[in-house]
Amino acid sequence: MSTLILVTSSPNAILAWHALGVAQSLLEKNQPFQVFFYQEGVYVANTLNWVPDDQRQLTQAWQQLNIRLPVCVSAALARGISDQTNAQRHQLARFNLASGFELVGLGEFADAVQNATHLVQF
Repeated sequence: MSTLILVTSSPNAILAWHALGVAQSLLEKNQPFQVFFYQEGVYVANTLNWVPDDQRQLTQAWQQLNIRLPVCVSAALARGISDQTNAQRHQLARFNLASGFELVGLGEFADAVQNATHLVQF
């Protein structure tokens, strides 16, 4: 039994934090799961997100899980988020994908859906 957590909410939305909580819970229980960041959820992977010192940082919280963090490349690029490879390919001045996250195609999402017994979208 495997769960796919689909994060489509922006980092400012409470649902994005609920997605993290589910991932933490599954990790603690040694339950198999995967994560995929899509639509507004790709903003979680932006290293330029600023958060006041008195608030938790969602990007860092995901990084601390030490799991694979795939992000839809098309959704990310459309929202100004790029890794070094795509920045060079598309002649962008900089890249801003947070470490630990990786840009992937929607084919990976399709594979994850096919292999999951549960899909939970936040």
